[in-house]
Amino acid sequence: MDKLLALLNSRPIVDGEEQDALAIPADGRRWARDRGGDGSLAELTLLRETRDVLRAVVCGDRPATAVRPLLDGVQQVPEVTSDGLQWTVWTLPHARLAVEIVLAWAAVEKELPGRLRPCANDECRLFLLDRSRANRARWCSMAVCGNRAKARRHYERTR
Repeated sequence: MDKLLALLNSRPIVDGEEQDALAIPADGRRWARDRGGDGSLAELTLLRETRDVLRAVVCGDRPATAVRPLLDGVQQVPEVTSDGLQWTVWTLPHARLAVEIVLAWAAVEKELPGRLRPCANDECRLFLLDRSRANRARWCSMAVCGNRAKARRHYERTR
């Protein structure tokens, strides 16, 4: 889940300008390697595409079926060990990290439906995974986005 949020949040808005952790090849390679990828240009291209598709799906702009092309050629291979049956995902090396992230998204949707969402702050592009009991978290950060929203509402009420 950490890799999923890291990818979704790799295009934040900082001081009013979009920052993209995958835009500059050297930065993108470092980002991918830090998360277990190979850092190849093919991997970066696929990670950008995966990020864009998942962002659109989570925001409700595209259906969940939009991730299907990202899983072309992916196979699950059974492996019997002393611990029992395990399934290993097989894909091309440059696609492994992107496939892991898509599978993490699918697991979140299955185990925590509706809890992965964009921040409610219109000026923020980050996503959050709501782990609260009430499933009512709205902001990626209460200290930043939540505080801004509450201050804005207070200002409007007192004006």
